[in-house]
Amino acid sequence: MLTVLCCLSPAAEATNVGTSLTVGIQSTKTTTISPLYPLERDMMSIYGLVYESLVTIDDDYLPAPGLAESWEMSSAGKTWTFHLRENVTFSDGTPLTANDVVATAQHILDRAQDEYADDKGYYRNLTYFIRSISASDDYTVVVKSKRSYWGLLYAMTFPILPADRVQADNPPGTGAYVIENFMPGDYIYLRANPNWWQNQPKVQEITVICHTNDKDVIESYEYARVDTIFTRSIAAAQYKSGTSSLALDYRTNQLETLQMNNDSWELTENVRKAIRYLVDPDKLASTVYMGMVNRTDTPMINGTWMYNSNISFEYSLDKAKALLEEDGWYDMDDDGILDKLNDKGEARRLHLSFYVYEEPDNDVRVEVANMIADQLAPAGIELGITTVTLTEMTERLSAGSYDLALVSYAMDVCPDPGFMLMRGNTGNYCRYRSDTMTELCESLRTQTTQEGYQNVLYQIQQQFADDCPFICLYYRAGAVLTRKMYTTARDVRELDLLRGISTFHEE
Repeated sequence: MLTVLCCLSPAAEATNVGTSLTVGIQSTKTTTISPLYPLERDMMSIYGLVYESLVTIDDDYLPAPGLAESWEMSSAGKTWTFHLRENVTFSDGTPLTANDVVATAQHILDRAQDEYADDKGYYRNLTYFIRSISASDDYTVVVKSKRSYWGLLYAMTFPILPADRVQADNPPGTGAYVIENFMPGDYIYLRANPNWWQNQPKVQEITVICHTNDKDVIESYEYARVDTIFTRSIAAAQYKSGTSSLALDYRTNQLETLQMNNDSWELTENVRKAIRYLVDPDKLASTVYMGMVNRTDTPMINGTWMYNSNISFEYSLDKAKALLEEDGWYDMDDDGILDKLNDKGEARRLHLSFYVYEEPDNDVRVEVANMIADQLAPAGIELGITTVTLTEMTERLSAGSYDLALVSYAMDVCPDPGFMLMRGNTGNYCRYRSDTMTELCESLRTQTTQEGYQNVLYQIQQQFADDCPFICLYYRAGAVLTRKMYTTARDVRELDLLRGISTFHEE
């Protein structure tokens, strides 16, 4: 599976977790506890201990009961009815009711639709799913959906707050822990919630130490100031072979892609497919990222129910050359770069502009770009690499002024790639136009069962493979390094990196 328990050793077995845990995270922006408006990835894992949602995502990345113990669909998928667990209270003892769910959701919807709000909220995508939400009684929530869409269940994973404190600082939650003290940029202290509706967790106290950067987080772990850290740093790869630590690999929601401008004269379908045969993501992953990625050949998550495993690509210089020759590309002047006559009878070199931008926590993209240039060169494709800022990259993508670009997507919790594949959609940077793909994505948003949803997702991925609008490389990965095994969860994932700690009990 995507999350792998590595380096199990007698010195770091699950039984050594104890009743307390000290966690190191990177946090400089969070000044208030605002679960609906998270500013940092690591803080969301902390919020996940305090606040719960109607629906959770299980180890198989499928919707599972949370505060809603069950639900059913009616009116051909236009109405969803959620039945809340009874006898659940917030940490202050206030009973949870359907009114709290409605108030929280309505606040999210109102903020997302407020044209004057600078921050629309992390859960603003709820507006794409919900037409209206109401309570038919204290334990029943009725959602009228905008589409007959099984994917709505993934959208119901927002934290539930008390109706009268949806905008309060550090509002009470229904989760296993309570934030008792918070010093921004310094520490957070959590204790077990005595009013939690499930059995009390073994870990009764969690101290979170905040750091300004990833380097300081790793240093805290090296000097045993903390028991556990979360990191995306490639330097974490060295700990996978240690004997005193556990390394939990986790997949992030950041999909790295090689965008190919479908409007570029050179980038016909044959040339795009040739590039796909030439790019070797496995070599990029092992050489540059030290294995800290999860490979994928489609926009979906490899190893899950949604991934079409019948699709795969292998490096082939011969196949790439055949596609290029079929498209009329030859080395006319024996300089190692392919040429082709345009409509005016002028020779055009197969030279492509390649743009790349760096991120604070991903400083290896230029190295990736250089390796891709080396991989394309034997086929006679020349790349001109330019490093730009994120703002400049955004402008180029919007204007279509590029040939190739290394671009990452922050994928939503709902497995729906339509935003990057449908004609004219906001994430369709490569200007891909396919009536068949658009119809498939529209069909996906009419499916009301997992089986139907999976079937259409498989078709979408096959169409993606057939058309090759761009290349999916990998999902970025991170590592949880810990001396205390705090979870038995099989899928520890970004934004929920302490998943399973609350259900780890004394034997």
